[in-house]
Formats: sequence, C-alpha cells, structure tokens
Amino acid sequence: MRGGMSKREILENLKKLAPADRLAVIETALQQLRADLGHTEPPVLPVDRKQQLSSAAETLYSDYVADGELTAFTGLESGNFHA
Repeated sequence: MRGGMSKREILENLKKLAPADRLAVIETALQQLRADLGHTEPPVLPVDRKQQLSSAAETLYSDYVADGELTAFTGLESGNFHA
C-alpha cells in the first residue's frame, strides 16, 4: 500500500472503534468491494437495514399475536435447555 496504512495498521485501528462503528466501517468497505467487483445490487446502509428490519417486524407482528404456533417455543427460553 503506497502512502496508506498497512493491513495491520488498519486492523489495529479498527479494534479501537466501538463495535457499532467497526461494523459500519466494515459494511461500507464490503459495499465498496462489491462495487469494485461489479456487483450491481444497491448498497444497504446500516440505517436502511435497521429500518427494513423494523418494518418487517411491524408487518409480521399481527401474525405472531394471532398465531400461537409461531411463538410456541418461546416458553422454553426460560428453562434450562441442557437439564
């Protein structure tokens, strides 16, 4: 890498970031790499992804409230699975 940071320096600096910031940097780098490789799917920014997941959860909420089979196994979460 001419004039830039080495891979080791980049990784060391990434460790200094908060996990959420580190993830945002890695996602952005991955989007840039996909673009460089010619992938045509539009980049999904972390904020967009959070909004998409939130919207999907809201869409499915009524299904989970109305259909007990979708939440049948949640009662097992409080127990000791390996007992």
